[in-house]
Amino acid sequence: MSRTAVAMNQYVIADPKLCIGCNTCMASCSQEHQRHGLQSAPRLQVMRNRLDSAPVMCHQCEDAPCAQVCPVNAITRENNAIHLNESLCVSCKLCGIACPFGAITFSGSTPVDIPRDCNTSKALPAPRAPRAVSPFLDCVPGIRAVAVKCDLCSFSPQGPACITTCPTQAITLVTADLSDRASQLKRLNAMNVFPAELPVELTAFNTPDTEAK
Repeated sequence: MSRTAVAMNQYVIADPKLCIGCNTCMASCSQEHQRHGLQSAPRLQVMRNRLDSAPVMCHQCEDAPCAQVCPVNAITRENNAIHLNESLCVSCKLCGIACPFGAITFSGSTPVDIPRDCNTSKALPAPRAPRAVSPFLDCVPGIRAVAVKCDLCSFSPQGPACITTCPTQAITLVTADLSDRASQLKRLNAMNVFPAELPVELTAFNTPDTEAK
């Protein structure tokens, strides 16, 4: 019984050797999503250590643990990527807990058409927001926490904003074709290099014995 082949998900990777930690990718991501009426929180986060820096974003997992735990099916696989429908999010934060890479964050959103300060003389003042502890524990009165993750800027014909704006071209969109070409090149390089690295006895063992003929 044959199984239908499923195309791999597209995803974005960054080369830490080219990244200069300028945060341009984060700024462009935030601006692009805000321009399209989505949460303005950046979908990637630049991480740094003593030597390198690189943005970390959604890995677009094939099995997508976040989609499996979402109780309202707000996270689905579309066009070879994992997408999150912000309007369906119920702020349960299960997706962020399930994500093994910490690629899902939560952005505050004030309810539409409701004044920020809607207190009346008959109602007690709204309590002050507690000190921020963690995206999973924070709760701000009157603010709905909405899950956000990389959607590869699927709404933009130019593709991911982080790729088009990176000044050092450190960010790349990996597609199935690009992955296949990289695998073929890697195999060819291994075929050319591997025999030279073998010990003499193993090289001789793998060489056809022409004298036996």
